[in-house]
This record gives sequence, structure tokens and C-alpha cells, in this order.
Amino acid sequence: MTYPDQPPSGPPSAMPVAPTYAAPQEVGPVVERPASVTRAVQLMYAGAALSLVGIVVAWATKSSLRDTVATATPSLSASELDTAVTIALTVATVVGLVGVGLWLWMAAANNAGRSWARIVATVFGGLNVVSTLYSLVSSAGPAIILNLLSVALAVVILVLLWRPASSEYYRSRSARRG
Repeated sequence: MTYPDQPPSGPPSAMPVAPTYAAPQEVGPVVERPASVTRAVQLMYAGAALSLVGIVVAWATKSSLRDTVATATPSLSASELDTAVTIALTVATVVGLVGVGLWLWMAAANNAGRSWARIVATVFGGLNVVSTLYSLVSSAGPAIILNLLSVALAVVILVLLWRPASSEYYRSRSARRG
């Protein structure tokens, strides 16, 4: 018979083992958000506003779009022409709103020092350049100006996000989360 205050009998391997925990890792000092990241985030908000301006410009130049579509495809009836213009404006609105959402998402994530956000912003910036090159061939007027402004904005943002001080900030934030 065993009593509660008696140690368990049997081989030592049958004795309960206390859990072990990893020692806390040393993290470096807190790195304050550098001006380059702050400026990049501010410019991302400007990019969101630019996307909204693009939607307004698309709707404001509806008659010009109608003339362009009518010239490109003279065989369309008036009803078909109206449908084509409506579809084009709907697509421009949806793409513009998605653009606003992406700019705001990237601003928030980069402001928080998320390393993946800097990479995603770089991918989006590259896609922006490619789409602008395409639009230079197929667009005219205010759309080209907005696209060129958007590319210039993206390039400046990417330069700011990849500056050495920015890289140190992202590294520090990742180490604290990891």
C-alpha cells in the first residue's frame, strides 16, 4: 500500500518529467519607424486618392469614351454602343475600387512593419509598370496622365520602402513578432 506523501516506486523512467521551455530569445532594440516608411505610407494614401480620381475621370469623360468606341467599331447599334460604354465604365469603377482597397491595405500593412507587405507592394508596383506600358498603347488623354502619375508614385514608394533604414525597421519588426 502507498501513501500520498510517499514517492512513487518503480524505475526512474516512470517518474513524471516536468515540461521544458525554450529560453526567451534576445531581440534587438526597438527600431522606430523611419521617415522613409512614414513617407511611403503617406504616398500610398495618395495612391488610393489617385485611384478614386481615376474613377471620377472615367465617368467625366464618358462622352469621349463613347466617341472612341463608336469610331473603333462603327458597326455597333446605338443600344450596343451604350452597353459597351456602360460595361467599360463598370469595369473601370470596379478596378478603381479594387485599386483603392489595395493601396489602403498596403499602407496599413507597411505602416505596421510587415515584411511581407513590402514584398507584395513591390509585386504590385511591377504590375503597375507593366499595365501602364500597356495603357500607353491603348489609352489617351487624362487616363495616360493618371497612369504615369501612378507609376511615378509606385517607383518613389518602392525606393522609400527598400532604403537601408526601412530594411532595418522591417527586420526589427519581424524579429519582435518571431
